[in-house]
Amino acid sequence: MVLHNRLSATELKKKLAEETFKRVTVSFYQYAKIADPRAFRDGLYLALDQLLVFGRIYVAHEGINAQVSIPEQHFEAFRQHLDTIPFLKGIRLNIAVDDNGKSFWVLKIKVRDKIVADGITDPTFDMDNRGRYVNAEEFNRLTDDPDTVVIDMRNHYEYEVGHFDKALEVPSDTFREQLPMAVDMMKDQKDKNIIMYCTGGIRCEKASAYMLHNGFRNVFHLEGGIIEYANKAREQGLPNKFKGKNFVFDDRLGERISNEIISQCHQCGGPCDTHTNCANEGCHLLFIQCEKCAAEYNGCCSAECKEVLALPEEMQAELRKGIDKGLMLFNKRRRRRDSASKKE
Repeated sequence: MVLHNRLSATELKKKLAEETFKRVTVSFYQYAKIADPRAFRDGLYLALDQLLVFGRIYVAHEGINAQVSIPEQHFEAFRQHLDTIPFLKGIRLNIAVDDNGKSFWVLKIKVRDKIVADGITDPTFDMDNRGRYVNAEEFNRLTDDPDTVVIDMRNHYEYEVGHFDKALEVPSDTFREQLPMAVDMMKDQKDKNIIMYCTGGIRCEKASAYMLHNGFRNVFHLEGGIIEYANKAREQGLPNKFKGKNFVFDDRLGERISNEIISQCHQCGGPCDTHTNCANEGCHLLFIQCEKCAAEYNGCCSAECKEVLALPEEMQAELRKGIDKGLMLFNKRRRRRDSASKKE
């Protein structure tokens, strides 16, 4: 029995474009003890494949982390299947704020060591001892207090295009680096109210447990993250304290939460918050590019990459051989790119 996709990316994207029904993009996670992640993964794949679900799901001994695209007509069947799994029964589904239905085009379910790479090796660390949830209304009320500290537990490139008003950035592009950095940043403020947040809640929940593990006392984390906050603020008519765009890890690369554009094009410096990947596959750098620069550079991050893109495909393929792109991110704040390429 085939428990993974066998079609090419081109075929899959063509099938997605030909669909006549709507899709709903949702995310969910749950920290739970899964004895056999491989068996769990295979059973889940069989069930979701039948429902034409696309997306990216990680399964580990510590739980599940999922971002998926569900055909609208199968949404209730999807929810009902989750309810058959004891630790997922009644799970909150974070529904995308700004959804074009094209977030994913294939189903990938992978077994990982952890559902969030955290670098924690201390055997006494306990995810059951985590911070207290705050909902959108509680978040707004707590953040009206000047003694409350709000910490963004996302990467720099996420923070750059959108964040809560007065939120502190932990300046790194990996969660494993951010955890000890957050502890160090707040070491002299252990008695303050600390609210941690992230995209959908999975990182800030673990971060809240890590802060408690390191002696902090009044630690909170935003229930459902930015996605749930934005939905509840709109539904309940609450003031929206999030400014800009919420970066998401699918083909949309972002969903607009407010009308403010708080970041700049990495090429010309004009107002822009549209992330894209360099069109040169040998680079594929994630960066912010406005429409004018996209036209000028043909979707590339530099004149050099534009020249490569103009070469015949076989020459491009030859140039790509042996390249380790690593973590290809443009980080203007720290004046560097985490990549083998050093071109500006």
